[in-house]
Amino acid sequence: MKKLVPPVLFLICLVLMGLLRRIWPIKVLIGTALSLLGLAPLIVGLALAGTGAFKFRWERTNIHPFRKADKLVTSGVFQVTRNPMYLGLSLVLGGVWILLGALSPIVGVILFVAVSDRWYMPSEERMLSRQFGAAYDDYRNKVRRWF
Repeated sequence: MKKLVPPVLFLICLVLMGLLRRIWPIKVLIGTALSLLGLAPLIVGLALAGTGAFKFRWERTNIHPFRKADKLVTSGVFQVTRNPMYLGLSLVLGGVWILLGALSPIVGVILFVAVSDRWYMPSEERMLSRQFGAAYDDYRNKVRRWF
């Protein structure tokens, strides 16, 4: 199951959302004009996820969630959220949901947030706590998981 890395889950959720909108929208909530409001969280999410990924590359640390971290990154966007990439991808999916304008695609957003919050993040937190000890625990007490 460790093969299901977050970007793959993100793409699965994105495809699922599109399929649900097309074959089972349940209820159309907003029209095309209002659905364009979804661009705001989509753009913010891309920027947030990109900033987090860039910071990892800048710090030359591993970005893969199932591998040992090279460094504990706590500066930049990581001062606001411990998981800017998960938060960013969640915002992107939320924006896509608004753009799609129907109820059923929310399943993709919920799936991504639930798996991130209950599987990816706890796994990473345990690994970081073992590796960085008190430094990570102090960071975790100061900065929230999501925002």
